[in-house]
Amino acid sequence: MPLVTRRAAIGAIGAAVVGAPAVLRGRYRVFAQTPVEYSARAIRLMQETTVVDLLNQFRFPDYSEKPPRIDRWLNTPGSFTAADAATYQSSGIDVFALGDGARDYTDGLRFFAEWNGFIAQYPDLLMRIDKVSDFERVRAARKIGVMLTFQDSTHFRTPDDVTTFFGLGQRVSQLTYNFNNRIGSGFLEQRDGGLSVFGLSIMERMQKVGMGVDVSHCGDQTTLDALDAATRPVLVTHATCRALVPGALRAKTDEAIRKLAKTGGVMGIAFLRFMDRDREPVTIDNVLDHFDHVAKLVGVESLGVGSDCDIVGNPNPVGGGGFQPSSQPNFDRYKFHADAEGKITVSRLDHPKRMFDLTDGLIRRGYADADIKLILGGNAVRVLGNVWTAGITGA
Repeated sequence: MPLVTRRAAIGAIGAAVVGAPAVLRGRYRVFAQTPVEYSARAIRLMQETTVVDLLNQFRFPDYSEKPPRIDRWLNTPGSFTAADAATYQSSGIDVFALGDGARDYTDGLRFFAEWNGFIAQYPDLLMRIDKVSDFERVRAARKIGVMLTFQDSTHFRTPDDVTTFFGLGQRVSQLTYNFNNRIGSGFLEQRDGGLSVFGLSIMERMQKVGMGVDVSHCGDQTTLDALDAATRPVLVTHATCRALVPGALRAKTDEAIRKLAKTGGVMGIAFLRFMDRDREPVTIDNVLDHFDHVAKLVGVESLGVGSDCDIVGNPNPVGGGGFQPSSQPNFDRYKFHADAEGKITVSRLDHPKRMFDLTDGLIRRGYADADIKLILGGNAVRVLGNVWTAGITGA
């Protein structure tokens, strides 16, 4: 069976209705690479929605490759082929929020130079997402949307640097990663000192220019301080609910989720097994439990997806190199565990087409079509549009 993109899938199903046995079951195999079948309803919802992954690092380095392909793509013109692009185009994800990070200001400039150059090389394949109208444009053009976002704000030396990086294309910045910076405390820091005076000045400038404030890895007090200081919607691009994973400090408390909702923000649910359940086994149903919890606590309007994986389903660099989170002090706060094979991803949510599996799961849980569309991308588009419209460039 030839490869069928998600946008061609509806037409293919319509042509099959005449007599294919799968029609009687209402499920269809739409990708040549996998025997998995998806419901017609799930395929239709994916077709009709601008799907946004609020934390998807595009492609983690595989150090068994010399060089890793992401390094080759970013540094060797013409190396990103149509076959490479097809993995992204057939995934069902329209927009990938990168969520990388920089050691300092200079490293941040390097990152944006590389990514802006990469995107500019392939105008027929890639589109940088800068304003809310770009979400619909990228889906209509059938391109790969790239949102330049960071998981730390160490590269901001002064509030003026926020303006500089906004001009370079940054549209979301996580206030802290796992430890202290001048802004506040990450959740692995020895003590959470909350949002600093400097941090408040950075956050105020972010909200002024229209850059999204992300508190995913922030400690509890820093998270609450930022939510209290918010004048625009705040994002938790990738996290889960501590009520379902007791003692896991990386997950967000109900108090924080309620405050987030009051800002008009959105919370992307992550797909890593130790973030979704405190013990083995972990299945897609445990991930869906977090969607249910947020929906019941504050409403479906605050829900999104932040898988915390790259396109192929890797949660970290592979092949014996790169940053490994387990090397960090206080790592036990993650309440880390893996399956018998050492995997930390969740089966059926660990491959390029995982948004189809998620959609079928939401259908099984009884979500209405309109709510599923909000979760898959509608809420992210609305919230980011609200944030960006507040900025100096408008929407």
